[in-house]
Amino acid sequence: QVQLVESGGGLVQTGGSLRLSCAASGLSFSNAVTAWFRQAPGKEREFVAAIRWSGGSTSRADSVTGRFTISRDSAKNTVYLQMNSLKPEDTAEYYCAARTGWVLQRRESDYAYWGQGTQVTVSD
Repeated sequence: QVQLVESGGGLVQTGGSLRLSCAASGLSFSNAVTAWFRQAPGKEREFVAAIRWSGGSTSRADSVTGRFTISRDSAKNTVYLQMNSLKPEDTAEYYCAARTGWVLQRRESDYAYWGQGTQVTVSD
């Protein structure tokens, strides 16, 4: 059974930083991708970043390139999202998701496993 548990959300001022964590279990890590999505109030869930467990290749949305970094610690089975230079428009519920396969998909429907989410709020 695949489980994804997010942590690290909170309230931060504009320009601040947060690091989200996603602890994964039950995945076949040699053939899996983990991603972060976010959903702001009244908006659709959107792709943020993804990482392949084997090899560490990554993909990021244009809106976060240069500010957010996705990484993984294979020894801890944990994926991180380092968020710097945060803006009010980054305020959202952030979800960790996982899929079997090699492709760094960006569509929500391509991910079979989801965490419960962690709230990130960026104040002016």
